[in-house]
Amino acid sequence: MIRVSLSKPATLWDDQFALRPGWHDVDMMSKDSSGKLHHYVPRGYLRGFATEKERITVLPLDSGRQSYTPSVKNVAAQTHFYRVEELEEPGAFETALSSIEGEGLAIIRRVMQGEFPLPEVDRWKLSYYSALQHVRGPDTRRTIEHLQASMVRLEIGAGGRPHAKSWIKRNLGFEATDQEANRLWDQATQPGGPPIRFSNLKHIQHLLDTAEQITPYLAARPWSLIRFKTRSLITSDAPVSLVRNLSDDAWQGVGFATAWGITFPLTRKIGLLMSDPMVMVEQYDIDDPRLQEMRAAILRGDADRIQAGTAAMEKLFNEHTAEHAREYLFHHPDDGSYVPKNLHEPTLINAKVGGIADADFDGQPWFGMKSPERHE
Repeated sequence: MIRVSLSKPATLWDDQFALRPGWHDVDMMSKDSSGKLHHYVPRGYLRGFATEKERITVLPLDSGRQSYTPSVKNVAAQTHFYRVEELEEPGAFETALSSIEGEGLAIIRRVMQGEFPLPEVDRWKLSYYSALQHVRGPDTRRTIEHLQASMVRLEIGAGGRPHAKSWIKRNLGFEATDQEANRLWDQATQPGGPPIRFSNLKHIQHLLDTAEQITPYLAARPWSLIRFKTRSLITSDAPVSLVRNLSDDAWQGVGFATAWGITFPLTRKIGLLMSDPMVMVEQYDIDDPRLQEMRAAILRGDADRIQAGTAAMEKLFNEHTAEHAREYLFHHPDDGSYVPKNLHEPTLINAKVGGIADADFDGQPWFGMKSPERHE
């Protein structure tokens, strides 16, 4: 067990919100054996969409780029993406993550061999593995940087230029000079907000917390295992996709609690569809004991089933995989015909702050705040 204890002072922007004191429990007893290239989509998972020689086709969503077919070891990876310099063993989290990946991939191999439904303990493990795939990528890091920058921009901009010094004192803990206050104002109120950077440690803390929170919304759904014989599935840099309810309006959001379904292509020939549990429990009141009995039955796998892959099911999976991809689609070199048409351009963040957060600021406070008095 590693205890993360931090005392590093904050700079003007970098990690000012990221380096919180305290510690986060992670089972990371092993020594630092991680390599420089860290995969945010597991290499072992990508093998399920690759050739026997481990070649996989990468299709950039950037319409100005061509597809290419590298080895899986060079796909969906960034240098030291999970390295945490604040730890005694900076690569310990990557090593621990590899252990979690190993358990998840072992379960997927058993599913490939015909084991389904899964024992409840493995259902929870695969659910957690799936949840991690949703939050571990660079889009999550960029999204939180964007959200924080947008909120800081709004807070400083609405407060007005005269209050920049008091903001620095309140949030960064030091008395700023006029030059520092002006620099903060200029950086904070520029389009997109200040250049806040989300530390590797903060990202890891966030992904562990978030994965733990959303895992029950995966495990407590009826699962359908879709096996394809002639058709194939593709995957992406964000392989877990939410399927909205057709009765919802287009402007309504969709989350793990409200999604009609959640798709996860396990291999090019096997897809996991986690369906809406409300169909089975909506007739029960919240305090009805049968509700908990039904939940227990779902967790045991009593509602799970195996389905033959159809053209409609292949389309459901592949269209949602393409829709939820951020920068890249991945597929077996023989499966290019299953990539949907009219792909979107890269979406580097998965949530955006708009509206009032995009306002222009003229330096005047929005809410009648008095300018701080000057003392000569």
